Amino acid sequence: MKQALFALLAASFGLSGLFAAESPNVILMMADDMGMGDTSAYQDFTGNADDAQLHTPQMDRLARMGVRFTDAHTPSSRCTPTRYGLLTGRYAWRNRLKYWVLYGVQGDPMIEADRPTLATLFRSQGYATGMVGKWHLGLRYSRTDGSPAAGWQDADLEKPLADGPADHGFDFCRFTSRSHGTSGPDAGKKGVRTGKNKRGDRNKPTQAIGPGHVHGRVSVSANGNGKQLHKEGPDAYVLHALGSRHSNSALEFLQKHLAGKKSTKKPFFLYYACNSNHGPYTPDKEIGGKPVAGAGRTVSGKPMQTRYDYIYENDVALGRLLDYLKSTDDPRRPGKKLLGNTIVIFTSDNGAEIGAKTATGPFRSNKGSVYEGGHRVPFMVAWPEGKVGDGNGKTPGKTSAELLGLQDMYATFSKILEVPLPDLKAGQKGAEDSFSVLPAWRGEKLVRRPMIFNDHKEGKDGAAGAIRLDNPRIGGKTIEGKWKMFFDASLLRAGKAKPLELYDLATDPKEENNRIKEEKLQPLVKRLVFQALLHRNAGGHRIAAFAPSKRIVFDWRQDKQPEEI
Repeated sequence: MKQALFALLAASFGLSGLFAAESPNVILMMADDMGMGDTSAYQDFTGNADDAQLHTPQMDRLARMGVRFTDAHTPSSRCTPTRYGLLTGRYAWRNRLKYWVLYGVQGDPMIEADRPTLATLFRSQGYATGMVGKWHLGLRYSRTDGSPAAGWQDADLEKPLADGPADHGFDFCRFTSRSHGTSGPDAGKKGVRTGKNKRGDRNKPTQAIGPGHVHGRVSVSANGNGKQLHKEGPDAYVLHALGSRHSNSALEFLQKHLAGKKSTKKPFFLYYACNSNHGPYTPDKEIGGKPVAGAGRTVSGKPMQTRYDYIYENDVALGRLLDYLKSTDDPRRPGKKLLGNTIVIFTSDNGAEIGAKTATGPFRSNKGSVYEGGHRVPFMVAWPEGKVGDGNGKTPGKTSAELLGLQDMYATFSKILEVPLPDLKAGQKGAEDSFSVLPAWRGEKLVRRPMIFNDHKEGKDGAAGAIRLDNPRIGGKTIEGKWKMFFDASLLRAGKAKPLELYDLATDPKEENNRIKEEKLQPLVKRLVFQALLHRNAGGHRIAAFAPSKRIVFDWRQDKQPEEI
C-alpha cells in the first residue's frame, strides 16, 4: 500500500515529491585486492600488532559511524566475477565465467543486455547513477563504420563503445577498462614501473594494452593515431595519477548532480571501484591536497612499504567523500547535510593479493582461493537516518557477525527502495542469488540460507568451489556450526557433486581440520551435498525455493529430447 501511494505521488507530482525526498543517496566504494588485515578498522579482530598494522583513520571513522561486519564475503575470490555478482545479484559462474577473470585487452561483456543491475534498479526509481574507477566486466568496441567490433584488432578507439557501463544503467562513467596496469600503456615518468610497460615505451599505434581513460562511451586518451594514446596532457594515461583522477571524477559527479535544477531534486547512486591496491602499486602523490605516496603509517606511526601507501590511497579517497557529505547541504532536506541520508559502504572485491596474515587476517590462503582468506573481506556501512549506525565518527560503532555476501546488495537495496525483486517464478530475470541483509545492517539476525563461493587456486581445476550453511537441520535436529564443504569443479561445470573437504568455521576458522570422513558427520555430508546440487542446478538461490524435484535434462548431442516440458 505504501509503495503504491509513493508511486502515485511520484507520478502525480514528479520525482521532486515525497518519493524522491525519502530515498537515501548511496555511495558504494569497493577496493581492489584488500584483505581484512589491511585496515585498522579490523585490528581488534585480526590481532595485528601496532607496528604491523596500516592505520586507516577514515575507514575507522566509517566503522564507528555505522556497522562493521566480520563475516562478509565476496561471491568469488577474484575481481570480475565479484563485480558481476555485486551489480547483478547473481553468481558469475551461472554465466560463462566458471573461474578466473575476463582476460585480454578486449573481453566480451559479461552482463547480458537485458539483465537488471544495481544501476538500472536505482535509475528506475529516479536516481542519478555514476560509476568511477575499475570496470573489468568487459567492453564491446566499435569499428570505424560504427558497427560493433569483433575484438580489439578491428576496434576504432575514436568511436563510441558499443557496450560498456552506460549500457547497464550508469549515466555518468569515468573508468578504466580493467586493472589499471593493463588498461593502457603508462605515460607517466615518475615512480616505480616494471617490465615492458614503463615510460610509455609500448604506447604505439599498434599497442594492445587498453584504451586508457574512458569517459562515457569514449576513450578520451586516444590520440587518433591508430591505437596510440596521448603521451602528455590531462588525458594521458598515467598510473600514478589515477587515485586523484577517480576521486576528482567522483566529486565531479556529485557536484554536477547537486548543481542542476532538475537533478538536485533526485537522489544519487555512486559506484566507486578503486584501482588500488591491485598491482602494480602506484600511489598518487596526493588526493584533494592530502599526501598519499610515502604517507602510509602503521598504527604506531612508522612508515610502511609502497603497497600500504596504495591502500592508504583508498582511505584518503574515502575520507574526502565523507567530508564532502558532512559539509554539503542536502537540497532535498533543507537544514540538513547529505551525510545523514546517504548510505556509505566500503568493501573489497576479494581477499588480499599477498599471503601475509597481516593482510589476509587470521584465515587460510588469499586472493584466488575459496579458503576464507580469498573471499572474507572488510565491509562497513553507515546510514544514520536509516538506523544503520548513529553517524558519529567518535562513538565505538557496532559490529555484526551475521553472514553477508556482496551479491546480497541487489536485494538489500530493493528492500530499501520498496521495489519488488524480479518474479523468477513468472519467468522474470534478476537477483537470482540475492537476499536482503538490511535487518543485519540494523542489528537483527538473518534467516539461515546457503552461500556458494568459487575460484579455487588450490583445486586441480580453478572452477572448484564450496558451499556454506550454518546450523543446518537434519532429522528435526540442528547441527550447530558454520559448515563449509568443498567440491571439485564438476559441481559448477556439470552439476555433479564430489565433496572433498568439510570444515566448521565456528571452531576452525583457519580451516585446518578436514572432517569430511568423520562417521558421525555423514548425515551432514549428505545434506550439504543435496543442498549444493539443489542450489547449483536450480539456477539461483531464490529459485531453489520452488524448483521442481523432478528435473528435465536436455542433451543437445541427441536428436530426440524429453517430451515433458
